[in-house]
Amino acid sequence: MIEACRQVGKLVPHYCYHPKLTSPGNCRMCLVEMGMPPRPAPGQEPQKDENGRQPIAWMPRAVIACANTVADNMGIRTDSILTQECRKGVMEFLLINHPLDCPICDQAGECRLQEFSVEHGKGESRFRENKVKKPKNVDIGPRVRLDDERCIMCSRCIRFTAEVADDPVLGFTERGSHTTLAVHPGKELANNYSLNTVDICPVGALTSTDFRFQMRVWFMSETNTICTKCGRGCNMEVGARGDTIYRQTPRDNDAVNSSWMCDQGRLDFHFVNSEFRLTDPMVKTANGTHEVTTWKNALGAAARSLEGLKGDEVAIVASARFTNEELFFVKRLAETLGTTLVDVVPRTGGGDNYLRADDQNPNSNGARTILGVEPGSKLASIRAGVASGSVKGVIALGENLIKAGFEKAGLEALKALVSVHILANATAEVSGVVLPGSSYAEKRGSMINVTGRLQRLNKAVKSPGNARDTWEILRDIVSAIGGGNGLHTIEDVFKQLAATVPVFEGLTLSRIGDLGVQVLETTETVPLLEREKERKAKGLIVV
Repeated sequence: MIEACRQVGKLVPHYCYHPKLTSPGNCRMCLVEMGMPPRPAPGQEPQKDENGRQPIAWMPRAVIACANTVADNMGIRTDSILTQECRKGVMEFLLINHPLDCPICDQAGECRLQEFSVEHGKGESRFRENKVKKPKNVDIGPRVRLDDERCIMCSRCIRFTAEVADDPVLGFTERGSHTTLAVHPGKELANNYSLNTVDICPVGALTSTDFRFQMRVWFMSETNTICTKCGRGCNMEVGARGDTIYRQTPRDNDAVNSSWMCDQGRLDFHFVNSEFRLTDPMVKTANGTHEVTTWKNALGAAARSLEGLKGDEVAIVASARFTNEELFFVKRLAETLGTTLVDVVPRTGGGDNYLRADDQNPNSNGARTILGVEPGSKLASIRAGVASGSVKGVIALGENLIKAGFEKAGLEALKALVSVHILANATAEVSGVVLPGSSYAEKRGSMINVTGRLQRLNKAVKSPGNARDTWEILRDIVSAIGGGNGLHTIEDVFKQLAATVPVFEGLTLSRIGDLGVQVLETTETVPLLEREKERKAKGLIVV
């Protein structure tokens, strides 16, 4: 009933119901009036009013909308006097033992208890007894804390851990007003999806240890984008204030990640605010130290260092963490230099039977499609060329070559080593020219995930210092070498991409939309989504 009402624009207030979980009917907040037309006697036609509708015989008591399904000719009243009085009564019971700590509660500003108490509450309490005191600030896992005095026993967290994460470590203990949420003895809430319980908690009972007391939610701006921790590309919102990111939360997309995301992905933002960010272009001086310089001087130095090198003497090691637009300029740079020694660093391992993909790069399919290379297929020959001296110049784009298996001595012996990265690293230390690029949260662009879905990144914060968009850096390197440009916006770049790469034909950045577009057919499936389809087919969940 809740979903049927939602489709016609009527929100039925609820706490325990969640469309991706079973319906326990715990909170009783979703009470509505229900009725059906009287069954006609045998041989008689149903009676109808002047509008052609059958009259409804209303039930004398309200029913819960979360565990009842709709039927033909059914009537549902969501705002009748009976439903309003029922909700006021339910709300009064929910608030009997609830602490009045909204000013210091992290959930304030996005708390359903706050919202519904204003809409459906009495505005005063008739309870004159002492409130039941429950555990507060309990460490129930490495990333989640429990304030049980705020819990309204909706059981969403219990059902999520049991039904979605397959880690049933949470449960209720005691009875009545003394019921307490607890972790099973000897266990802890430590699975890689534990922070989803914080998202679905309708009150401030479960909070993120990482985000707790960091920022009020009404001060933050939310930006729709995608996670770049692995090849799944889970849809998410980045919460930031100013140019600082405070949290990342999942965004609904039933073709990618449903309503969930892993803890690794959502916490993979602290490097964006890191003290090790590169903020200015630098050029190595004669005494071996790096000196901050202007972009014009740095780009000129990069172009001069590559002068006189033949195509087979230059290699480009790019990143499958780059957007399609950045990879487009990697290809143009390779064509300008006349080199075929182009590759991206592969990363595999760490996949699970839920959302985590085994491919840890977010845009390996983009590299395959645009650069025409299988990630890692040419790295061995590039490393061998650097070691032997046949490769005299390397452009490292978004990768630390030392971690990719290159020897430091070989890199130091190169005639030209140009590095574009966002963090200080061992490769930047030996590079002749170091150019600071942009992180995933500081740029717009697109990526193709492991299932072949084209999705869009959006800019949430500004790059620090004098760092620039990576695609602009690549464009200017090409221009400095003599390859020309003429592309001034990311939309122009995607337009060129769509004109040269068939899978993007007919698309623009805006047409990708917030949910993405399928552009490739792959054999990859999403285990969590497959299980959700099975549960929906069995009638255990609604959508």
